[in-house]
Amino acid sequence: MPRILHIEDDSANRLLVRKLLSSSGFDVIDAVDGLEGIRKAVSESPDLVLVDIAIPGLDGYEVTLRLRSEPSLRNVPIVAITAEGNRDTSLSVGCDGYLQKPIDARSFADTIQTYLGGRREQTSPDRARKHLRQQGQRIVSHLENKIAELESVNARLVDMDRARKEFYRNVTHELSTPMTPIVGYLKLLRDGELGDIVPSQEKALRAMDDCVQRLRGLIENLLDVTGLETGRLRFVHHDYDFGQVVRQAIERRSPNIQDRGCRLVFDVPRSGVKGWGDSERLARAVDHLLDNAVKFTPTGGTVGVRVRRLATGHFELCVLDTGPGVAATTMDHLFEPFVQGDGSPTRLHGGTGVGLAIVRGIAQGHGGDVRCASPADETVADVRFHGAGFYLVVPERASSSPMP
Repeated sequence: MPRILHIEDDSANRLLVRKLLSSSGFDVIDAVDGLEGIRKAVSESPDLVLVDIAIPGLDGYEVTLRLRSEPSLRNVPIVAITAEGNRDTSLSVGCDGYLQKPIDARSFADTIQTYLGGRREQTSPDRARKHLRQQGQRIVSHLENKIAELESVNARLVDMDRARKEFYRNVTHELSTPMTPIVGYLKLLRDGELGDIVPSQEKALRAMDDCVQRLRGLIENLLDVTGLETGRLRFVHHDYDFGQVVRQAIERRSPNIQDRGCRLVFDVPRSGVKGWGDSERLARAVDHLLDNAVKFTPTGGTVGVRVRRLATGHFELCVLDTGPGVAATTMDHLFEPFVQGDGSPTRLHGGTGVGLAIVRGIAQGHGGDVRCASPADETVADVRFHGAGFYLVVPERASSSPMP
C-alpha cells in the first residue's frame, strides 16, 4: 500500500485528500505545518509527499528544499498542491509535480499514481536559475525577519526573568518580616511568659508552632533560591568539623525518620573531619538531602548516610535511600529550581522543588558539587541500597570568595 504524506494546514482539504486517496488504496499521513511535515517525512519514509505551498512556519518551497537535503528522501517524488504557488518556482526548488487547487476529484488518485510510476515535470534551466535566485532572496528576507522576532522575544524573556527574580526577592522579604513577631510571641506563649496556659491551649500552640516552623523553612528556602538566581547568596567561612555538621543534622531529622517508620543507618566520623567553610550553609544542604531521602523512602525502608575524606582533599557526603529512584527523564534537570518529578497540586510528595537547587548552590559556592546516581553497589552498615544516591563533595578548604 503506497504511503502518502500530505502537508496541509486546512482541515477540509486534508479530509478531502484523505477520502480520495484512501478509497483508492493509499495510506495517508497528515501534517499540519512545515516543521511537522519534515519530521514525519524523515520518520515515516513516505512513498510520495504532497505539500501545500502556503503553510505556516516553513512554507512549501522551504519544506521541499529541506526534504531534498535528506539522503533518504532525494528520490521520493514531491508534488506541490496549491492555489497560491508558482509552478516554475515549485519545480526549481525540487518538486516533481505541480497541481493547482481546486483538484479534480475524479482523476486525482490516478494523477498521484503517475508520479509514483515515475512521472517528473521539469522547467527550463534558465527559469530554474531565476526562480532559485528569487527563492534564495526570499528565504534570506524570511530569516532576517525571524531573527528580529527572536531578538524581540528574547528581550521580553530577559525582562520577564528579571521581573520574576525581583518578585521572589520582594515577596520573600514581605513574608519574612511578619514572621519575626509571630515566632517571638508564639515562643512567649509556649514558655508561659504571657500567663499560664491550659493543656488544650498548649496542644494548639504546639500545632501552631509546627506550622510556623514549616512556613519559616519555606520562606528561608525561597530566600536561598532567590539568592542563588541573583548571585547574592553569601558564605561566611570559618573552621568547622564536617562530621559534626552531618551528625547534628541527623539528630534533627531522626524524629521525622522514626515517625515515617523508616530506619536510619550511618557511618559518620565523630571527629577529625576538619575543614574551612560555611558550616551553617552546609548544614542546610545536609538537611535538604536528608529531607529528600526521607520523603521518598517508603515505610519500612532505610536511609543511609556516609561521610569520608577523599584522597583529592575533599569531603564526600553520601545520602542513600531505598525509594523508587529518580526517573531518567528528570535526572538532567534534577538540580534546577522548581523542578519536581510530579509538580501537580495532588502529588504524593510535598515540597516546592527548590531544595536540591539550594544544595547544588551551596556545594558550588564552596568550590564543590553534587550529583545523583544509582546506589546499586553502595553499602552502609552492611545495608545494600537501591533507589537514589546523592553525593555532595566539597573541598576541605573552601574559597573565601562569595558566590558569583
